[in-house]
Amino acid sequence: MRLRGDNPRMKFDFRNPYLSTRLPVFARNIVSTSHPLAAQAGLRMLYKGGNAVDAAVAAAAVMTIVEPVSNGLGSDAFCILWDGKQLHGLNASGRAPDAWTPEYFHRKYGASALNPPKRGIDSVTVPGAVASWVAMSERFGKLPFADLLEPAIDIAERGYLLPTVVQQKWAAATGELKTLPGFAQGFLPWGRAPEVGELFQFKAAARGLRAIARSKGTAYYGGEIAQAIEKFSAGQGGALKASDFARYKPEWVEPIARNYRGHTLHEIPPNGQGIAALIALGILERFDVAGLPVDGVDSQHLQIEAMKLAFADVYRYVAEPASMEVTAAQMLDDAYLASRARLIDMKKAQDFGAGNPVKGGTIYLTAADESGMMVSFIQSNYMGFGSGCVEPEFGISLQNRGHGFNLQAGSANCVAPGKRPFHTIIPAFLTRDGQPVMSFGVMGANMQPQGHMQTLVRMLDYGQNPQAACDAPRWRYNAGLEINVESAMNPATVQALAQRGHRMEVIDDPYQDFGAGQFIWRAGDPAVQGYVAASDPRRDGLAAGY
Repeated sequence: MRLRGDNPRMKFDFRNPYLSTRLPVFARNIVSTSHPLAAQAGLRMLYKGGNAVDAAVAAAAVMTIVEPVSNGLGSDAFCILWDGKQLHGLNASGRAPDAWTPEYFHRKYGASALNPPKRGIDSVTVPGAVASWVAMSERFGKLPFADLLEPAIDIAERGYLLPTVVQQKWAAATGELKTLPGFAQGFLPWGRAPEVGELFQFKAAARGLRAIARSKGTAYYGGEIAQAIEKFSAGQGGALKASDFARYKPEWVEPIARNYRGHTLHEIPPNGQGIAALIALGILERFDVAGLPVDGVDSQHLQIEAMKLAFADVYRYVAEPASMEVTAAQMLDDAYLASRARLIDMKKAQDFGAGNPVKGGTIYLTAADESGMMVSFIQSNYMGFGSGCVEPEFGISLQNRGHGFNLQAGSANCVAPGKRPFHTIIPAFLTRDGQPVMSFGVMGANMQPQGHMQTLVRMLDYGQNPQAACDAPRWRYNAGLEINVESAMNPATVQALAQRGHRMEVIDDPYQDFGAGQFIWRAGDPAVQGYVAASDPRRDGLAAGY
């Protein structure tokens, strides 16, 4: 049962008419997330003697409850972490059910269908986020796994007051998703989205979290939760089976990397799009970016064109590695990137095609502790609320990552049993001379590599601190010559970009289209100087430490 949060003493207008400035946070132990309760859950683990991995898992579990518009217990996840000596990557993206083939979808949705559906049970691959929590805890954590889920269970059971940005996205999604199975039961108390400051409880998810906690995830992958999801899927005509869950394992991987301005950016390798940020920076390093005014048209135009070139190749070539016709190394080859850089015209926007390398609705959080461990973690239901399907017994809000496949025979990203689709969510990590510098990420579909590039350029080329780089106005490339720009961008720059041929929409709402980041920069010896952290004002977030 959910309780109304109406409070006659709190009839505020929660829209802030004034510019609000966030300042960097300095501490030896720190957690930065897009919701304050998640950051505080991470700190609780650190106070109990846990490490940054314990903090990250606790924060991630809380995020499934307090920001369900972006993630849930049916999410996928990725992680890059520094264990004190070296980097490790974790790919916990989901795999297709055994029954999924192009023929499966063409029979159900017609021969003209190009992709699996955007919403509904046939958009769901086996979720990997819960498996990522277990894998991280088992390999690097210090506290018992069940302890890490205690804050999330308590919040799901007792409820929390809905924050501003989450409520806005919640209400916006209701029209499209309200009739999907389980959605209204899970997310529309009293038949509508909760209002800002209203109490929301998710007791079904509390049951799911308890089952995950006491079984260390086995209830989810082959046990009672997997059985419940199979029953739920079958009721909607879907193909997910408990056996698909039982076979699922996340994969520890070696991050891919590229140097930029004396630092090294690390990303998860394909099937994710992190390589787009590496390509764009590999193109930008051929230019004197720092010699251009930071918010001027030349700097912004150059970054936009580099990002376009990166996406042209990523959308053409990136898929599950075994299906790719080129390798990540070929896409990052120096000579190849130099040839791509020469295509940029500083006076004209262009619509680039892919080159030939052979010749040449997400949450992000980060945590760090005084022992030196740093965690860059991201999990997502993909589009807002994912598939829109919510298994009712355990509150499993399922992602829609299957929509990332296509149905074109011979395509690298064509759906197949057990295959992983092209993925958008990407954590990032920065090192210098083999030592950790920053764990960071910017959530938001294809905005993620664009946000990685834009914020790094501000920090490494222009010396802006992490919070300033996070706060600065952004642009977002869409397709062709089309970009969106935040209304806070210099009007003269916007006008000059239009004169160079960029087709722009200026967006007034900072919570739309431009992503949201969390950053932890190592200030020196973690036990002495600690870290400086930032949290994006485009979300309800918090960087907190001690």
